[in-house]
Amino acid sequence: MARNLRKDNRARLLHAAADLFASQGYHATGMKDLEQATGMGRSSLYHYFSNKEELLFEITTRYLRELVGIGHTLLDEDIEPAKRLRLFSRAVMRSVAEDLAELTVCFREMHSVTGDNQQALMDLHRSYESVWARVLQAGSAAGVFTQTDAITVKSVIGMHHYSYLWLRPEGKRSPESIADSFCDLILDGLTPR
Repeated sequence: MARNLRKDNRARLLHAAADLFASQGYHATGMKDLEQATGMGRSSLYHYFSNKEELLFEITTRYLRELVGIGHTLLDEDIEPAKRLRLFSRAVMRSVAEDLAELTVCFREMHSVTGDNQQALMDLHRSYESVWARVLQAGSAAGVFTQTDAITVKSVIGMHHYSYLWLRPEGKRSPESIADSFCDLILDGLTPR
């Protein structure tokens, strides 16, 4: 029971911090703001994270770690390349919709992460980009997609992630439907002529 409460409090703190960092900015958000948003005392906040930057690091990396894991699982499975692309695209768009505040914080505040955490964050971004590259390269290797390059990979990632600027969870289209539209466009461009 106590373990579940700690997990719930940590999740509540991460969610509140992401919302505050996304709306006010990381530097403009103080520990007092986090106390008010969560109802936790300062010592409770420090129980979960030793400082505000550690909290920022967790916010900017959690969703990426999950997506890299999903991508590796899909790459390990024997799946037709276009289906793998669609499945990963759908997972990414679902994450964008569900983790909108975290994604906003990542884009706006990743430069605020310093030291070893900055290197770990950059490595994670490279791992995430590598998953997309491998998904596309697997399709090329199977002869289903045309050859792709770094610009193609960056374009596909940008298509998905910059949707955070206009995607709203309560919108008319589901994240999966938007992902399917992206994939239709991508697959049309990757299909050998």
